[in-house]
Amino acid sequence: MRILLLAGAFNSLTQRAHAELADRGHHLGVELVTRGTPLATLVPRHAPDLIVAPMLTTAVPREVWSAWPCLIVHPGPLGDRGPSSVDWAVHLGAERWGVTVLQANDAMDAGDIWATAECPVPAVGKSDLYRNEIADAAIEALLTAVARFASGTHRPEPQHTLPATRLLGRPRPPLRQADRRIDWAADPTETVLRTLRAADSRPGVRDELLGGTWFLHGGHPEDTLTGRPGELLATRHGALCRATVDGAVWIPELRPARAPGEPATVKLPATLALGDRLPPLPEAPAPLEAGDGPCTWTDIRYHEDGPAGFLRFAFPGGAMSTDHCRRLLAAYRYACTRPTTVLVLGGQRDFFSNGIHLNVIEAAADPAAESWANINAIDDLVHAVLTTTDRLVIAALGGNAAAGGAMLALAADEVWCRSAAVLNPHYRLMGLHGSEYWTYTLPRRVGPEAAGHLTARALPVTAARGQRLGLVDRILDCTAQEFGDHTGRLARRLAAAPGIQPRIAAKKERRESDEARRPLAAYRADELARMRRTFFDPDAPYHALRRAFVRKEPPPGTPAHLNAGAAHAGGTAQVSP
Repeated sequence: MRILLLAGAFNSLTQRAHAELADRGHHLGVELVTRGTPLATLVPRHAPDLIVAPMLTTAVPREVWSAWPCLIVHPGPLGDRGPSSVDWAVHLGAERWGVTVLQANDAMDAGDIWATAECPVPAVGKSDLYRNEIADAAIEALLTAVARFASGTHRPEPQHTLPATRLLGRPRPPLRQADRRIDWAADPTETVLRTLRAADSRPGVRDELLGGTWFLHGGHPEDTLTGRPGELLATRHGALCRATVDGAVWIPELRPARAPGEPATVKLPATLALGDRLPPLPEAPAPLEAGDGPCTWTDIRYHEDGPAGFLRFAFPGGAMSTDHCRRLLAAYRYACTRPTTVLVLGGQRDFFSNGIHLNVIEAAADPAAESWANINAIDDLVHAVLTTTDRLVIAALGGNAAAGGAMLALAADEVWCRSAAVLNPHYRLMGLHGSEYWTYTLPRRVGPEAAGHLTARALPVTAARGQRLGLVDRILDCTAQEFGDHTGRLARRLAAAPGIQPRIAAKKERRESDEARRPLAAYRADELARMRRTFFDPDAPYHALRRAFVRKEPPPGTPAHLNAGAAHAGGTAQVSP
């Protein structure tokens, strides 16, 4: 069918819907929608059989939904209505939630029901929940609804005829900052965590801190530190520890309130955001390897299970700053001193990595210099993975990976993906050629022609298509919560396999042969020469694109590559031989 996607942004769910529907042979168009988008004019150009709205915050105009069938993906269970559905699920501590696919009509979220799916609500942040359990349910319900529509025989159920026993949700108002307010003198840790997690990515929790107004983003429990409620207790890797009435929480990121007439502010690691406002606080270290005692929060953790080592990491939004990369590299080097034959890199739920940290770069006194430091730091990490020849390295992607983060995964010997993961192995949309040795690893896996196609067309790829292309070696069909256990069992089995040592020896020979043919240093030099020219050219599109991305500025229209069909929009990327 010809399916037109209407979305407020080409976000993670829209990308996944695009990739899943494309995998099933549908012909897709995309229109990104703001309040001023002339949909009544744009939609006829696509001549769709069906319109699907995976993520839309504005109403579809009557001229559109009355002329074409239009399915809305609402991230709430049957009967739920309102713009803050997932926020309420986390804020209220719901154990289960759902997704409803309904037909657009005059009233928001009130149309006839085409499909529904339920999902659990683990104790994670809203954005993590949205990208994983909610997205899994959304795709299940969406594919069911599309199949039902294609059959021509299915009739959707009017909501007003549904019995009350089937309505698991109800209409809810927007979740405002007044509802999100934290009372540090009274709220227990559990309440504070739910409040922070219900706003972790956007909009954050508005709060007063050190004489300023800030939005707090993200929250993790602290097991040992305590203090006067509301007091700042310590820092760790850029995060702040703040006391509650019965414990403390770690807050990874802050964003200053926007001043009238000023541009949108940028979310940053908390200590970096506070800058000179930050009082002297102890840096509370966390062990890289967790023992039997309290397991305090940290963003990098290592553990072993027999001959298999596991280096887990989780950075907000999947972005890796210079500091993140250097700390992860130090942890990786430590892991490589351990007597293991298999090392798993990643393996957490949610993002694997999205590459360099554009927010930190944007906030730097010299963004060009910070861009350069960041790309070199991630290149150092990738180089360490590529030159590990005494064990097998597995990149375990429990969630999405993009740009340099996707290329970091390709440096490993095998890439294991949760079936729901979406890959974006390209840089073009940020005006970058890219580094991370991709001109070596990507053609090595998929061939030069496919590498050029992926990097030039710049569209999302499902794990299943990634496996067909050669990007992915193993797909794990499991939930986000199960992914860590599944990778653990598989890694232990691989490490104990009788053929592991011959595989390691063959890997070492291939690396030596590749190095003799063309040294890794040559790939890096070529890539970084292009990147340096871009970073230090103030007129390069990268700077404006980065600024728009980190400040959440809507695009002036739908980017051309989303409707380029089979054409390689923007030409073919140059790939080193």
